[in-house]
Amino acid sequence: MSPAPPVPTPAPPTVTVVGIGADGWDGLAATSRTALQDAEVLVGGARQLALLPASCPGERVTWPTPLRPAVPRILAAHAGRRIAVLASGDPMFYGIGRALCDVAGADAVRVLPHPSSVSYACARLGWAVEDIEVVTLVGRPVAGLAAGLHEGRRLLVLSAGAATPAQVAAFLCEQGFGPSRMRVLEQLGGALERHVDATAQDWATPPADPPHVVDPLNVVAVECRRAPGARRLGAVPGLPDDAYEHDGQLTKRHVRAATLAALAPAPGELLWDVGGGAGSIAIEWMRTHRSCRAVTVERDPSRSERIVRNAVRLGVPALQVVTGSAPEALVDLPAPDAVFVGGGLTVPGVLEACWDALPVGGRLVANTVTLESEALLARWYHLHGGELVRLAVAHAAPVGGFTGWRQAMPVTQWAVRKGADRADHPDHTSAGVDG
Repeated sequence: MSPAPPVPTPAPPTVTVVGIGADGWDGLAATSRTALQDAEVLVGGARQLALLPASCPGERVTWPTPLRPAVPRILAAHAGRRIAVLASGDPMFYGIGRALCDVAGADAVRVLPHPSSVSYACARLGWAVEDIEVVTLVGRPVAGLAAGLHEGRRLLVLSAGAATPAQVAAFLCEQGFGPSRMRVLEQLGGALERHVDATAQDWATPPADPPHVVDPLNVVAVECRRAPGARRLGAVPGLPDDAYEHDGQLTKRHVRAATLAALAPAPGELLWDVGGGAGSIAIEWMRTHRSCRAVTVERDPSRSERIVRNAVRLGVPALQVVTGSAPEALVDLPAPDAVFVGGGLTVPGVLEACWDALPVGGRLVANTVTLESEALLARWYHLHGGELVRLAVAHAAPVGGFTGWRQAMPVTQWAVRKGADRADHPDHTSAGVDG
């Protein structure tokens, strides 16, 4: 019996990422110190490199701005040398570790983490890490906070610099959360650690003397409190219609909730919202999870601008808005996991282009209120199965001195999963095509 072939020894990592805190060299474990002292090249921000003693003799390289595009170039320039990269706190928590693993491969990167600013902040505040929501504003707009604003919730905001706390305070006030308690935690873990405590409304209107002077290395802790009379927005689809700026082209609240249920968003998935209108479907898709992505296609430039404003106000500024007409505007878009068609169903090629772009298992939902589009959906239903339903909503309204029901236009909705077994749909009895 021949011996088993030897197991190859994995190649040693080419990059060591060392997390470092405001306490600098004194706060590092022995393993991290050794990695930095042995490195031939030391890469980091100017502030981080300044924390290292002379006993770290490696060549010091400061990250340029923007940082992310420079990663492959710097690694290539120092290939074959022992590289140590400095990172703030935990390199794998909104840090450089992710970019290095993407470029060099996880097997080529050794990560030596330090407590993150989130861990330090929760330790200082007595907050359980699992009960908070973390929002980073490093390279991202402050509008990203909006989706996390709910009465009683606790947020930790990773700051982009000294100006971030004032921006957070102003945004909280704009959103009706001026009474929220804000604690700015500076230089966490270092000798210059300091905490500043105020409400958002007090922070946004500070006294002229002295002003709030904030260290650039800070984290903002927010305990959300809604101002009396401020609009309450829930965490599930079906936001109030008046949460949107619109010109009447809006999927109304109850139909919108049913539509999102049919689309069934899951973390990380991408939606095409074709015929965006006010952008409500795409916006509420993205609000279901921070990793959900969406592209909305709208032919009217003024509506496109309105969608952008709605997305910013409702906390999903990353929504991609494409101004153009389908199907032409769909050609270069990344493949979707789900498609919603809210307008333009009868335009030649629109439904075909959406269907062709979907992978097997992808979902398509289309809504209409016209007989012509309803007939088209009936034909596609007979071809591909799925569910064809009619949604009818009535609102109580005055009738003279009494109250009666005022019926909204019924909406016909077709929802289908591409490649689904037609036996999954027992109500579907005809495989033919309507005349």
